[in-house]
Amino acid sequence: MSTRTSPTTGVLSAIGNTPLARLDRLLPGSRFAVFAKLELLNPGGSSKDRPALAILASGLASGAVVPDTVVVESSSGNMGIGLAQACRYHGLRFICVTDRKATPQNLRLLAAYGAEIDLVTEPDPLSGELLQARLRRVQELLAAIPGSFWPNQYAHAENAGSHYRTTMREIVTALDGKVDVLLVATSTCGTLRGCGEYSRGHGLPTRIVAVDAVGSQIFSDQRASRLLPGLGAGVRPPLCDPNLADEVVHVTDLDCVAGCRRLAAREAILAGASSGGLVAALERLSIPPGAHCVLILPDRGERYLDTVYSDAWVRDHFGDVAHLWTSTQGAIGLPRARHDVVTSLSRSPGSQTQQMEEERLCDEANR
Repeated sequence: MSTRTSPTTGVLSAIGNTPLARLDRLLPGSRFAVFAKLELLNPGGSSKDRPALAILASGLASGAVVPDTVVVESSSGNMGIGLAQACRYHGLRFICVTDRKATPQNLRLLAAYGAEIDLVTEPDPLSGELLQARLRRVQELLAAIPGSFWPNQYAHAENAGSHYRTTMREIVTALDGKVDVLLVATSTCGTLRGCGEYSRGHGLPTRIVAVDAVGSQIFSDQRASRLLPGLGAGVRPPLCDPNLADEVVHVTDLDCVAGCRRLAAREAILAGASSGGLVAALERLSIPPGAHCVLILPDRGERYLDTVYSDAWVRDHFGDVAHLWTSTQGAIGLPRARHDVVTSLSRSPGSQTQQMEEERLCDEANR
């Protein structure tokens, strides 16, 4: 149950203080406790509401953002939606530079908030990554639009700061300081940085596990194609501090799908793809009895109805794999996908039709 007992002013005041729910059905027979930080219950639907609010508030306070400022940011989904919500509330024009991996649901959400969508369809010619192509497009727009503002979620201190001040503090307070294992999905690494610095700064013994995508460049130099947005990145972001992660688990797209399906089937939580990756990572860790393990579930599953939760899409990409989430037995001990890796770190040193549909949605949004 929410701890809020009195009215607040405006939708942005509802960001944060998300529930921490104990999940007793996710891993039957486990001897440790699993808790989920339900960031999907933020008003914009994800953990990105926190940095979106914090970065924009910082810009407004400093004068970098004024009533006629145009906000320009690169995002494949959640940060864009968080910024679109915040910009709409403050009456600011927002341009979201996204790419062909953005889901139709996310494009519609951006349009519903009044964001203008700038769609990048071709990857960077040197790296082959869409992220770098998006960042180049952001720079072009900033140069062309006088007085524009780039939140730069990949490097802005308030990305990590928002999680330091709120997310991790909320978790620690709810569990009276007993946070033994924390699993964090990585992309911009704002959550990892903020929660990790809070833990280290407060002398907590929390074991921090960073969950990354196979093919991501954050904790590996092995490139591979990725189907699902929101987990991993094509370049290591400036906010990433590898020393804050005690371990790294790499998960595949199939791991994310299976984890999401198990989470929905066993706990009735419809969460996004990266949450499934956290579930898959948890199943592979060695965790002592009595430990408190926390998964920060970043976003809602409605944004993945055409992918993660589509039986047809799953069959097209992975074949008949329903046994991975329909088994009545516990998930602990499931075989790892071929490329999955668990790494300990030292603390010291789609298709053409889909593309046409996305372009149509962008045209509708910008009319």
